[in-house]
Amino acid sequence: MAGQVRHPIDTRALESWISRHIPEIELPLDIKQFGFGQSNPTYQLTSPDGKRYVLRKKPPGQLVSKTAHQVEREYRIITALANTDVPVPRTYGLCEDPNVIGTPFYIMSFLDGRIFEDPVIPNVLPDERRAIWADAVRVLAKLHRVDPRAVGLESFGKPTRFYSRQVATWRTICDAQAAITDVETREPVGQLPRFEQMINFFGDEGQQPVDRGTLVHGDFKIDNLVFHKLEPRVIGILDWEMSTIGHPLSDISNLLTPYFTARLDPSKSINVHPGFLPRATRGLPTPEEITTLYYSVANQHARARSSSSIELSLTSDRREHDQGQDRKRELQWAQAFNMFRQAAICQGIAARQAGRQASSEKARRYADARRPLAEFAWELVQSARAGGNGNGNGNGGGNGNGGQRASRL
Repeated sequence: MAGQVRHPIDTRALESWISRHIPEIELPLDIKQFGFGQSNPTYQLTSPDGKRYVLRKKPPGQLVSKTAHQVEREYRIITALANTDVPVPRTYGLCEDPNVIGTPFYIMSFLDGRIFEDPVIPNVLPDERRAIWADAVRVLAKLHRVDPRAVGLESFGKPTRFYSRQVATWRTICDAQAAITDVETREPVGQLPRFEQMINFFGDEGQQPVDRGTLVHGDFKIDNLVFHKLEPRVIGILDWEMSTIGHPLSDISNLLTPYFTARLDPSKSINVHPGFLPRATRGLPTPEEITTLYYSVANQHARARSSSSIELSLTSDRREHDQGQDRKRELQWAQAFNMFRQAAICQGIAARQAGRQASSEKARRYADARRPLAEFAWELVQSARAGGNGNGNGNGGGNGNGGQRASRL
């Protein structure tokens, strides 16, 4: 594949482990590291019979965070989801012994498909673009309706108070990051704009979405999905290191991020996709269509279990209207928190830059984006508090197909 380079991994030690634990993999192996950036180094293994596999390992050296780079968690959830309708690679084996190749690793199948780094999904026809996004939404809904207990993941995370714990965690992180001083100028990184006001808002459990817990990916977005080569169909979800049991809106808001950031200034922010402005890109569904499709798939099992299939239409209409208003309010809150989190991540890059642990031009752009993102998060907080339109870009989405209905997704 393009973007791969040779990497001097200890081939002999790896092959020795594979011969003992995964004898179905034919040896010797051709090993190449994927050249694009992942937090966990990732390698393609090719056997003499032409079959390809993927190895994911922790980075070498001392890790700053104990919660990041958890390849063991990735292996556990991918393996657990194998017999569900959530598309994941097949896992072959996990090695937790760092003496084999330097850090723990696992091996999974190679998915021969398409990865779209740009969520606008250029160079496809509008109908295919729409179908690609629709299947991404369906797959997310299928993940969220998996019962953790049914797949042995009841201890994978805490089922309640996800957002309250997130707020407390990010408060501690942001305070520490703000106090870091530049090694040359001695100037502190400084706190995010409106930090205390946002923390107070997010920490108010009365304002938070209704508490619930599902399996969540943690970084669900288009470029973490592998699509079929010819069909608009997801064949696998990748990069599970941040997965846990948490609030499903955290995944939904992350997927919708390009719609909310589309109108930001690209010179001052990062990952801005103007193609998500209204009517900018034909075939992109609107956020409203995405959430409608998501809930229709996520609630399929609940509807099937319902014993009362016939109700007065007025009661049904009122219930649907009330549910729609509640979902809109909750998504506004979740998107505001998601944007706050993005700003906090950029503040962390600024802290590493202050300590000269990150000095690239890309790192500088991310660090500089922390303030505009925080100001935008505050704007979304105000919108969520007022119960107004929180799409961030007007109607949201670049649907240039004359407002196709959600049912056609």
